[in-house]
Amino acid sequence: MMLVDDLLEENLVLVFCGTALSDESYRRRAYYAHPGNRFYAVLDSVGFTERRLSPGEYPELLGYGIGLTDLNKTEHGADHSLNSAAFDPGALEGKIRRFSPDYLAFTSKRAAQEYLRVSRCDYGLQDTCIGRTRIFVLPSPSGRAVRYWSEEPWRELAGLYRVAFERRRGDAKGVDSIG
Repeated sequence: MMLVDDLLEENLVLVFCGTALSDESYRRRAYYAHPGNRFYAVLDSVGFTERRLSPGEYPELLGYGIGLTDLNKTEHGADHSLNSAAFDPGALEGKIRRFSPDYLAFTSKRAAQEYLRVSRCDYGLQDTCIGRTRIFVLPSPSGRAVRYWSEEPWRELAGLYRVAFERRRGDAKGVDSIG
């Protein structure tokens, strides 16, 4: 049973993947809903969105070519309270292969490490791909991870996103003009 449905559709540029919903996100049935979470603020400040969205507005991210999911869709809470057996890398991989975004960005090292099955990884673009989808690891926007926070990897990803977004928009205009 999914606690909050994935925000996924065809032709996405980017999918953000967290570990699992926080307790507050579960209560509000919205991704990244804890007041201390920087997710929507950083999306705005680095240029993924035109304004700061509220957690309840998360479905609007589809208009920016952005989707959302979590590696653990059956539990909620702080990372330390989650059962590693509930992480489902196979399900995530299936979703990414189906929707084939340009980028999959993990919003924490824990989510990336669980998916990649490694004990450590660096922030930034990874060597691993899922089909044609490139993998990127970001510092967690959670208020609990403040000592690891850096906006720089988010800025780097935003630059890659803008190029891919414009390319997809150009491809769509070309198809429209043919028909």
